[in-house]
Amino acid sequence: MTSPELLSLIFFHLTLVFFVLDLANAQGLKVGFYQQTCPSAEAIIKNTTAQYISRAPSLAPALLRMHFHDCFVNGCDGSVLINSTKNNVAEKDSAPDLSLRGFQVIDGVKIAVEKECPGVVSCADILALVARDAVSMIKGPNWPVPTGRRDGRVSTAQNALNNLPSPFSNITQLQASFASKGLSVKDLAVLSGAHTIGISHCFPAVTIRLYNFTGKGDTDPTIDPNYAAVLKKICKPGDLTTLVEMDPGSRKTFDTHYYSIVSKRRGLFQSDGALLSDSETKAYVLSQISSGSTFLKDFGPAMVKMGKIGVLTGKSGEIRKRCAFIN
Repeated sequence: MTSPELLSLIFFHLTLVFFVLDLANAQGLKVGFYQQTCPSAEAIIKNTTAQYISRAPSLAPALLRMHFHDCFVNGCDGSVLINSTKNNVAEKDSAPDLSLRGFQVIDGVKIAVEKECPGVVSCADILALVARDAVSMIKGPNWPVPTGRRDGRVSTAQNALNNLPSPFSNITQLQASFASKGLSVKDLAVLSGAHTIGISHCFPAVTIRLYNFTGKGDTDPTIDPNYAAVLKKICKPGDLTTLVEMDPGSRKTFDTHYYSIVSKRRGLFQSDGALLSDSETKAYVLSQISSGSTFLKDFGPAMVKMGKIGVLTGKSGEIRKRCAFIN
């Protein structure tokens, strides 16, 4: 068996195993879970989210990223929201999560929901719904969010470091990371499209890619040289503060432009460029810059699938009173 065949077989079995493990819990989720216990929950969440997004639309990509980071660490259990204590460094204080923003939105929504229905709606569900609502409010896709998640009680920085895909990841690492969560290669290509909105700090992902890719003062050879030259004018070595658009010229619009820049080797991160290194992800990228683009239709189902990773349902976990604190 050749190496590519072996890799494909391992990927298939990993995906199958995690799909079966998650399926039992995911079956506890359903659209409208709170219809009887808190009928106004989703309306309250949407209206409160709108108050924040109308003032600061840039929170939409931040909240979408927060949901992604939550789901990839311990499953979608709201663990990314928990504060560190003197005895524990939580996920939000791990290196990959230090740039997360929007926690005040989740807290504000939780307060509003608790006033109406104390102790009923989980922080994990609030995060999933807020991410959806925020994206739709900037004219992105809308999708039905199955609810019924419960909140986890474990949040450690090490778990975040061990589980979150890195912007330095190559395609093999990305595929393995997504497979470990029961997500397919297509899901990887679709969910990467979330980079159509938002910004990033130059350091570390961009500056290392530009100035010290292999530790020898070199530039990633897979990036378009003209784009690299543009980035070097924005991101200087050692720059810790400057922000750069992930989808230049279109960062406020949820569209297929991201795939256009990736196809030209102008993706901001190594992980964006990696989509051209695999036949399936490359085919998806190229298909989105044609008249037959399916990204806006594909994104919702991929988010629903991601939102079922490792969920706690039934009597597992808890319903936190405040999202940053375990009861």
